[in-house]
This record gives sequence, C-alpha cells and structure tokens, in this order.
Amino acid sequence: MKILIVDDVSENIQVAMNILKEENYNFSFASDGFEALELVKTGDFDLILLDIMMPKLDGFEVCRRLKLSEEYKDIPIIFLTAKSDIDSMSKGFKLGGVDYIIKPFHAEEILARVKNHLELYQAKKLLKKNNIDLGLKANFQQERLVKELEENQREMIYILMEMMELTSDETGQHIRRVAESCKLLAHYSTELNEEDELIIFHASPMHDIGKIAIPKEILHKPGRLTEEEFEVMKTHAERGQEFLKHSHRRLFKSAGIIAHQHHEKWDGSGYPQGLKGPNIHIYGRIVALADVFDALTHKRKYKDSWSVEDAVAYIKEQSGSHFDPTLVEIFVEHLDEFVAIGKDA
Repeated sequence: MKILIVDDVSENIQVAMNILKEENYNFSFASDGFEALELVKTGDFDLILLDIMMPKLDGFEVCRRLKLSEEYKDIPIIFLTAKSDIDSMSKGFKLGGVDYIIKPFHAEEILARVKNHLELYQAKKLLKKNNIDLGLKANFQQERLVKELEENQREMIYILMEMMELTSDETGQHIRRVAESCKLLAHYSTELNEEDELIIFHASPMHDIGKIAIPKEILHKPGRLTEEEFEVMKTHAERGQEFLKHSHRRLFKSAGIIAHQHHEKWDGSGYPQGLKGPNIHIYGRIVALADVFDALTHKRKYKDSWSVEDAVAYIKEQSGSHFDPTLVEIFVEHLDEFVAIGKDA
C-alpha cells in the first residue's frame, strides 16, 4: 500500500510515518500543495494524508482539484489537521474527504482509520475489477460466473459491514435484525418480489456505511449533538452513496440507494434530498421503518430501550409523516413476526 503524506511541517510528516511504518506501508511526502499534485501524477497512491493549512496551495484546494480529475478522484483523502472547527470539518467532507483527523492524534486512532480506508479502497477497486461484461458466453458458464460474482459481492458487503461495526455505533446484532426485518417487510409488500427480498436482505446491512467517515468525536459523543455536529452526522447518507455508486451490479446499486435514502421521510422533511412519498425508493422506505423500530426497542449508549408497545405507538403516530403508511399497515398486521426477530437476536 502506498501513502502520500502532505504537510508543510517536516516533523509532522515524520510523526505520521513513524506511527504507520509498523504496517509496512510505502510512503512519499510533499511539503506543499503543488508538490503533492505533481507527485500524484507520478505515483499510484492508495491513500493521501492531507494537511489543510499550507502555503501556496492549501489542503482544501488540493482535494478539490484531485476530485475534479477522473484519474485521481477515487483516491481516498484523509484530512490530518489542527483545524478543529465544525465549518472546516463540513467543508472537508463536502470536498470529498473520506475522513477528518484532528491533531494531536493518538497513534491507535490514525492506525485504525488509515487501515479502514485502505481496506475500503481496495474493496472498491476489487468491485470495479469484478464488474466485467459477461458478453455472449455459453449459458452454463455465464450462470456460473454470475453466481460467483454475486457470492463475491455478498461476501464483500459483509466485510465492509464488519468494518463499519468497528467504527460506528451500530452493533452486528442491530445490523442483522434490520436485515431480517427488511426482508419480512419486502415479503409482504405487493410492490416487491422474491428477488427483491434477497436484494434488500443482503444490501440493507450497508445502510450506515457512510458513518465510517464521521469523526469519532461526533459519532461516539454520549450526549445530544449540537446543531453543527448533527449537520456533519447527516453527511453519512451522502458519503455512503459515494462509497457505493461506482458499481453497476444490482446488489451494490441497491445498497447505495438504501444508504442515501434511509433518512428520507414520507412527508418530505427528511434528508439529504428531502424526497417525498413514492419518490423515495421502496428499499429506502423499508429500511427507514425497520431501522427506527429496532433502534427504539434496543438500548444504546445514549438511550434506554423503549417497550415494544411504546415503539409501536410511535411508528403508528409517524405513519404518513415519517413512514410509508402502507408499510406501517404491514408492520402492524404482522407485528408478532417483527417482535420475534428482536427476541431471537
């Protein structure tokens, strides 16, 4: 793995290299933005650690230029900076940064985040490589290859899911319960078929994958988020879609839709697009209901669990505002089956 470290203070570069060298990464470094852009043209980098406050060309502009390039736009960029204000964080993510680490940082923090983003980038490259055109191959061979690709995609989804579990507030049990509930809602929905059931079962675990790009200070804050912090948290929906948008395979396209739309609301008051009613994809509507019900009925670091009765009352109350009324009817009609999913985990 090859990492480019960009910082106008040589001591900062040395500190980062000393921490990361135990992982046997290959390093290049640049002391200003222009030098970094030139190095990117000559090296096949898997990750860029980018300072913001630099002379000549600051880190924000370096990131902006790289994201405009078809050749280099997919290289993950982690901002490594002393700028700790919310506006700078928001700007970094909007420009396309995958993470934002504030100096001074802990060695374990940078090691974990660098490793996560390198693994994610390698998974995305593998996904692109696997997006081959099966063309006019014999039916038997075509079916075998399609099955193999689908199995690879499902395996990759669960690898990425485990990465998300390590860095977000989601537990593996929550993710699996949501997947089971989504499959059940899809089963009873007249809009969907058996293939949709399998697609949403395998794609829904990725609904919060964008949270791996949220600073840990916000993601793991035990109390209520400030308005500015919540704006940063909300970017996880778009970040998740960004991670998954390059695939043309249905499984990953569906996961991207779910990541992007599971916080939209039936009345149009959700985010990030403010979609309304049936303009929200049915997969997004299903995950929204399943995710909220499971989150309400299970304890989190920042809240106690609700009773099933209180959670059901809330779901009913939010029918037609937060949730698709038809899906709420299905949920209430088959409530015992959804409650059983929660008890089985």
